[in-house]
Amino acid sequence: MDQPTPQPFPQRLTEGYRAFLDDRFVREQSRYEKLAESGQTPKVMLIGCGDSRVSPEVIFDASPGEMFVIRNIANLIPPFSPDDQLHGTSAALEYGVQALKVEHIVVLGHGRCGGIKAFADDTQGPLSSGDFIGRWITLVEPAARRSGGRGRNETLDDYVERLALLSVQQSLANLRTFPCINILEGKGRLHLHGAYFAVA
Repeated sequence: MDQPTPQPFPQRLTEGYRAFLDDRFVREQSRYEKLAESGQTPKVMLIGCGDSRVSPEVIFDASPGEMFVIRNIANLIPPFSPDDQLHGTSAALEYGVQALKVEHIVVLGHGRCGGIKAFADDTQGPLSSGDFIGRWITLVEPAARRSGGRGRNETLDDYVERLALLSVQQSLANLRTFPCINILEGKGRLHLHGAYFAVA
């Protein structure tokens, strides 16, 4: 198969990087130098959605090195399940808790979440033959069961918002299935939090 013709790097990113170098980097250069020398020691790990409207560093006005951020579809956390499969979110949790020794884990849900809507709207089909999203969002099922389902007079959008909040609670419960997290929370050395950003 022929290799695709290389395309230029997106102009918007080039311009953004130049603006960063001319402004924020100049203001925070000593912080970047310190982070380069000593490594990262964030106190907060945040699990958020990959949604482009929900940037945790912007929402919380965080400086470089302050938060260890994991982003995935619908800010979901699977329960502890050691096996020979690939577990990106679980690997990041292990690193944040065991290596970085974060003190807080925040699950950041958000309004108008496409992943939650994909679960709630069963008329949508898979986006590809792999159906990676379809399998991933089955993690919403326990929250959906607790929700009692969509009410008779409830719009799909209202149900999605309610389900997104319940899904944050479910992710917090799933976090507690990880032995290291459960033990550290019990000792008061790790604190779990749910948060929600409405976007609009």
